[in-house]
Amino acid sequence: MALLEVKNIEKHFGDTQVLRDISFSLTEGQALAIIGSSGSGKTTLLRCLNFLETPDSGTIAVRDKVIFDAADPTTQLEGEVREKRLHFGLVFQNFNLFPQYTALQNVTLALHLRDEGNKHREAIDDRGRELLEQMGLADRAGHYPHQLSGGQQQRVAIARALALKPDILCFDEPTSALDPELTGEVLKVIRGLAEQKTTMIIVTHEMAFARDVADEVIFMDEGVIVEQGPAREVIGNPREERTRQFLSRYSET
Repeated sequence: MALLEVKNIEKHFGDTQVLRDISFSLTEGQALAIIGSSGSGKTTLLRCLNFLETPDSGTIAVRDKVIFDAADPTTQLEGEVREKRLHFGLVFQNFNLFPQYTALQNVTLALHLRDEGNKHREAIDDRGRELLEQMGLADRAGHYPHQLSGGQQQRVAIARALALKPDILCFDEPTSALDPELTGEVLKVIRGLAEQKTTMIIVTHEMAFARDVADEVIFMDEGVIVEQGPAREVIGNPREERTRQFLSRYSET
């Protein structure tokens, strides 16, 4: 059984169609990398999965339950959408941490907001510390974002996304805002999550990383899926000429 089933997703912004008939599935424990040029629709697809954008057509199902159907307004009610977002954790390009909160507070904020009557405050903080330790940041729990490097901020953002135990963890070019020397520490964390069989969708320009860490790769161009398949096959021996042209820019592959 597929954990995630995406069928026939389309999205327009005005007269511009940015997603065209997007369909794919994801099994539990699988890492899926999405590659493609800027403007190919990768980020919009992630935003649709996380209900930050509403698709114009198509369906999204998690564990065989349809959680979004563009033809069914009852799947788009505000309260339900908030709950459905919990299936997905999203790590943004630019961290999006709250500057007024410490690393621990950023990680645990959503959990505390859901804790009516503050009945589980200590357990929530313990969970936050465990996640920061997993990210190699046990000694940074009391630091504010401006006291952290970009790589450390992104690892806090990953811990925050994991805090709510999402079914699927999504990364939107998680190293694009980092200096090259900080990229490795974030990729190491994601590699560790893949080894733990965390289900992930990773939008990335790191081709060697996608080849070595992802189980499957989707190549998108102009809002469509041009090619998809096992990561090493798609990146090492692409079938489609457009995929070959794109990958030719990356000498590391």
